[in-house]
Amino acid sequence: MTLSVKNKELAKDILDIIGGNENVVKASHCATRLRIVLKRSIPNAKKQVSNLDGVVTVVENNGQFQVVIGNAVGSVFQEFEKLIDQNEDSNNDSQEQKGSILNRVIATMSAVFAPFIYVLAAAGILQGLLIIINLIMPSFKETGTFEVFNFISWAPFTFLPIFIALTASKHFNVNTYIAVACCAALVSPDLAGIIERIGKGESFHFLGLPLSETSYVSSVLPPLLLVWALSYVEKYLNKYIPEVVRQLFVPFFSIVIMVPLTLMVIGPLASGAAHGIANGFNTLVEVAPWLAGILIGAFWQVFVIFGVHWGVTPMVLANFEEYKSDAFQAFQTIAVIAQFGAVLGVFFKSKNAEIKKVSLSAGITGIFGITEPAMYGINLRFKKPFIIACISGGISALVASFFNPKYYAYAGLPGPITIVNGYSGDNPTSIWGIVIGSIIAIVLPIILIQIFGYGEDTTDKVQDADINNNVTDVNNDLLEEYILSPATGSIVPLKDVEDPIFSEGMMGKGVAIQPIEGEIKSPVIGKVSMIAPSKHAIGITSNNGIEILIHVGLDTVNLKGNGFEVLISENDNVEIGQTLLRFNQSDIEKQGYNTITPIIVTNSDDFEEILIEDRNEVTDKDNIMTIIKK
Repeated sequence: MTLSVKNKELAKDILDIIGGNENVVKASHCATRLRIVLKRSIPNAKKQVSNLDGVVTVVENNGQFQVVIGNAVGSVFQEFEKLIDQNEDSNNDSQEQKGSILNRVIATMSAVFAPFIYVLAAAGILQGLLIIINLIMPSFKETGTFEVFNFISWAPFTFLPIFIALTASKHFNVNTYIAVACCAALVSPDLAGIIERIGKGESFHFLGLPLSETSYVSSVLPPLLLVWALSYVEKYLNKYIPEVVRQLFVPFFSIVIMVPLTLMVIGPLASGAAHGIANGFNTLVEVAPWLAGILIGAFWQVFVIFGVHWGVTPMVLANFEEYKSDAFQAFQTIAVIAQFGAVLGVFFKSKNAEIKKVSLSAGITGIFGITEPAMYGINLRFKKPFIIACISGGISALVASFFNPKYYAYAGLPGPITIVNGYSGDNPTSIWGIVIGSIIAIVLPIILIQIFGYGEDTTDKVQDADINNNVTDVNNDLLEEYILSPATGSIVPLKDVEDPIFSEGMMGKGVAIQPIEGEIKSPVIGKVSMIAPSKHAIGITSNNGIEILIHVGLDTVNLKGNGFEVLISENDNVEIGQTLLRFNQSDIEKQGYNTITPIIVTNSDDFEEILIEDRNEVTDKDNIMTIIKK
């Protein structure tokens, strides 16, 4: 079977297991992971996908189903993308609002930086090679050849806002060319000239307001926030500009609004925030470099496991932009090398041919700063190597911290081959600190694993537990909870309820029922948390923490309890199907009140997603909502 056919079959198998095209909100990929946002969880999908040939493991985090594949992820994604329909509908606002703010920020960073991280890595390697050549031949720096290769290596960083425009426009569903035009203005040579004049003391005003001395070359947050804000501006313009002139005037107004807005407001604030965070870390390095070393060296790969490592990229790039150096990547390199060392330790210790093969291939990718195959294929699989690697990384970075280690060229994927980026004639101890720390990070895990071993294969334990105890099924059951209908009647979308408190989602997400009989039953197992004095509304908290409000009728509070009979008390435990309330439907409606009954999840933000069942008629035994947990 050819590699392309294998990747195609793997993509199809993944899609089939996770519920098909209709269950995929969107998909993307980073260096090693296929990242999929699902509408709803699929029981056993994690286990089934993990067992596929070509998949290292599966991580569910940040609202994403992350399939760790390794170096072939790009090819698999191409095949996966052909099978799904990533149209505008799949990227609508409601879907983008899933998860907590932190999760959405991390997901955005991943979506923006992952597609071009290898380009930055390649440019960083070129800068490292130039450093080596200049050390061997100092005269090389005076040649035209050096100058050409030097500006080639810096070009991706100089025009980084344009790269961000390309990827962010896709993520935020913005016209790519408008986004590029806006971000290109930020790195215009003319703007650079104006900023240089301001730096020399010249006053420069735009519409009567002074322009700040903020440069956008190599910047991250300003172009990212520009494209995010543009997504709202563009949507507004497309809505109100007549179609006959839309193609011309949407770009026109987008550019004349967003570029000045970024120069005057977004840019200075965003740059200040990025540099503020970077300065906070730099202060830690200055005050307690040993602590910074221990924290990054020991825990960096833990961040990688959960996919939150993209969040530090703006800080690192801000350091290079402002100071032309960064200590974070120096410690980060040592953390990566420690995982590489642990894999080598397993390779030397193991007598198993399959383990030796996996550890060797994982070690090779680790040389290039890609640690996921090492972590998921060996270190986390046996658990002890990962713990040893984290301890070794912390110790190694601690030792390196006494040498003032820094990177002077950005490394997209810090690792063994980027160590040279730590050389600087102005800080000669830096490279020695990184080299010494890296040697310890390789040797120490090897020694510790030879002494203490690498433990037992945890995947075997999980498989045995699944067979004997059905553990996986139990855990998957906890991923979602079903809410049954509290009444028999017709389903009414919440947006159609003639009360803005409910229809606009102010109370939370949910659905409404137009009942055909005057009886309300418990939709879950839980406890009664509230009974309105007017008896028309009941609150229930399920055993799994779902807070549900059942509100019988609109404005029925005015009846002051007449026509309602409550059969339970506050703090009572209730079972599914237990009758909670009876009401005289015909009498209430004769008095002019609508008996439509909203069922609201009042703590909707605590959950990943709330899915409304697609049905017209329900009984009190039918499911009406599925709650997907974070």
